[in-house]
Amino acid sequence: MKNKGIFYYFLMGVLTILCICGIITFLKNWKNNYWWRWIYLFGGSYLLFDLFAIAMGLKFWERLLLKMFDVSASYWNMLWLSFVLLGACSFVLGIRLLFQKK
Repeated sequence: MKNKGIFYYFLMGVLTILCICGIITFLKNWKNNYWWRWIYLFGGSYLLFDLFAIAMGLKFWERLLLKMFDVSASYWNMLWLSFVLLGACSFVLGIRLLFQKK
């Protein structure tokens, strides 16, 4: 990933700003936070760390990301299945909260 275009930096900047805004919003509404909002705090914090590790070029993180996309590895299906399940749970929680609001 030596040749990074302007879109790469733009995307990383937008994601960073959104995560910081989300964390600030979480902290400003401290007394009104429901249990499920902690998911967003931890997810945003993870994404900030991920963006930081990529931007700083941390070697261990780069090796980890390369292993995650190694489709010939025996653990690949289980690893990505966990991400699919995590996304499905987030989707179900979002739909449940949407119906609960109405």
